[in-house]
Amino acid sequence: MTRRRLTTPRAAAVAGILFSVLLIISLVLIRLSVPDDSEDVGAWLGDGWKSVSLALNLLPFAGIAFLWFIGVVRDRLGDYEDRFFATVFLGSGLLYLAMLFSSAAVAGGLISFLGSAEIESIDLGVYTFGRALTYEIMNVYALKMAGVFMISTCTLALRTEILPRWMAFLGYVLALLLLLSIGFFPWASLVFPLWVLLISVHILLTNLRMRPETGSSPQEMNTSTGI
Repeated sequence: MTRRRLTTPRAAAVAGILFSVLLIISLVLIRLSVPDDSEDVGAWLGDGWKSVSLALNLLPFAGIAFLWFIGVVRDRLGDYEDRFFATVFLGSGLLYLAMLFSSAAVAGGLISFLGSAEIESIDLGVYTFGRALTYEIMNVYALKMAGVFMISTCTLALRTEILPRWMAFLGYVLALLLLLSIGFFPWASLVFPLWVLLISVHILLTNLRMRPETGSSPQEMNTSTGI
């Protein structure tokens, strides 16, 4: 039991850090490679398609790390888990992951279509539809689910005191930013992985500072180590 309590927080932190780093790299590569002009069909393919393909190939690994992060966080909460907020926490996390994969699949299919066709023969309507669909899934619906995930996580953190209060309140503010500022902040998609990175680094540092040999009880270790 003691070993389980010591290893689970570190696993959660490592999974969260891995998810954040991979997702940030993917989003930055896509943002820098794909032009803002939705009618620019082929100009960016010559130099940018490799970066976008790399970003899309990184997303499945980011999703696996995020799924692991959800699992070990729920395992860490254990008996302290509130059923209502835990359901919202799990559901929003899985929906975010599903939408992330869906947008990546649409974008990947669009890249394959553009790569196999001549620029002159590309149907602008198909390209515009695929790009708009990818944008709506990733930057509207997925970000809303990310905001709900952040709110439920922060609520659980306040109820169980597994995170500092300032970190939970910061999560509320950032979640409202995701829910209310869709379309106004081009880099809003980075808010969620940066927040996960913040709490993951906190968990990892807290876990590394913990000294099991001091004879702390399991209850005290559960409070001191966070998630």
